[in-house]
Amino acid sequence: MSDTASRTAAPTGTITLSAPQRWRAFWVCVAVAAITILDLSKVNVALPSIEEALGAGSTELQLIVSGYVLTFGLVLVPMGRLGDQRSRRALFIVGLSLFTVTSLLCAIAVSPVMLMVARLLQGVAAGIQMPQVLGLIQQLFQGKERGRAFGLFGATIGIATAFGPTLGGLLILVGGATDGWRLIFWMNVPLGLIAIGLAIWVLPRTRLKTGKALSFDVFGVVLFGLAVLSLMWPFLFTTGSPDDDPRRWWLLVAFVLFAGAFVAWERRYERNGNQPLIRFALFRVSSFRNGTLLIAAYFTALPALFLLTTLFLQTGVGLEPVYAGMVSIGFALASAVFSWIGGNLVGKYGRPVVVWGLSAVLLCVVGLAAAALFVPADAVAWVMAGVMVVGGIGGGLVISPNQTLTLADIPVKQGGVAGSIGQLGQRIGTAVGTAVALSLFYATIYREAGGDAPDIVVYHDAYAYGMIAVAIFVALAFSISVIDLGSRRKKKQKVG
Repeated sequence: MSDTASRTAAPTGTITLSAPQRWRAFWVCVAVAAITILDLSKVNVALPSIEEALGAGSTELQLIVSGYVLTFGLVLVPMGRLGDQRSRRALFIVGLSLFTVTSLLCAIAVSPVMLMVARLLQGVAAGIQMPQVLGLIQQLFQGKERGRAFGLFGATIGIATAFGPTLGGLLILVGGATDGWRLIFWMNVPLGLIAIGLAIWVLPRTRLKTGKALSFDVFGVVLFGLAVLSLMWPFLFTTGSPDDDPRRWWLLVAFVLFAGAFVAWERRYERNGNQPLIRFALFRVSSFRNGTLLIAAYFTALPALFLLTTLFLQTGVGLEPVYAGMVSIGFALASAVFSWIGGNLVGKYGRPVVVWGLSAVLLCVVGLAAAALFVPADAVAWVMAGVMVVGGIGGGLVISPNQTLTLADIPVKQGGVAGSIGQLGQRIGTAVGTAVALSLFYATIYREAGGDAPDIVVYHDAYAYGMIAVAIFVALAFSISVIDLGSRRKKKQKVG
């Protein structure tokens, strides 16, 4: 970091808190992060109800789901950068307040357009608060205690990711097919209000007062936003239907141009003594670079795994949404337990913990595909539920240990933007992986439906093709973990 940049940054305040105070602040942050992540998955099962209640078309339904992911990803890095310079506590409360208000707007929506706009704003709110969570965790904890904190963070996020479809299905069951989807958003309102009160009460001040002007690269933010938008847009609007507009892929050309312009501008901006939106020096830290690539590849696979399995069980086997969602409960519970275990093991064993975890997740992917192909329809959900437990064990050994390893060598005052880069990788991965998996799933159905094969065979094939893509992405994450393991061992040998 240059001397000029060091002088520009507001100094990080020393957080002198007792252990109970730190952990109270931690649980407030993590609970809010879980609510945020839940809204990535629990809305999926409500789409048929929303379509029936509001008369939403396919494009509007796509935007209700994908718009949240898009705006979430767009603001992550700028808000992480802003939190590093100013008050993470204040931005956390602002994002949480906006999330609560937009959840209310979603719950009372009277038209698809109103719901769509509210979801876009809800994604912005999620993108404001999530980087502050990661920055605060890194700032509050050190050493082994940080590993335990990220272990619990990973456990909570793992539960939220896997339990979202089940929770959505349960709320629809309670509220009814017509208006049950509104409960999915209503639940955020009281939870948000409670969390706001707790945040004001327990979150510490993380910055010393400074009279220095805010250093914020506005033009860099614009270029960055255009690059992320042009990258995510074509994937978010890929459904596998013959009606998908092939011209959307031209946006990837725009992505290359915007990304190139962003890199060139940021380097020039930093050479002039300013603080850029992203310090590319972060990517010269191999632990951060490899960990970020690994988790992006992993999240390219994981949401697609849950979505494909739910679709196969609902549309192919004929299970109700709540029962299809319950298949992933074993994954959620096992992930919770082994995230805690992984958070404690990573300090002793390091990257091998993640390698073991990815091996188990890959075994789960193969097991799910085999179950769909060879197990009778009346038993397949039970077998898949058992296989999901193996995946949950592996997933618990991936997310939290990798988070600890990724941020271990990053300065605390850059923790917000570094964590938000990882979160952005996860959101982009989710968009890309879901698009690829859904394209293969639905393209197979469109190709084989109406032929001589029974419907269940068509869905067997569709699920298998989709899971091939999931397996490739998990294998990519595994390869990165092995490369990083080799790099760490070489460094250790040189030091020794």
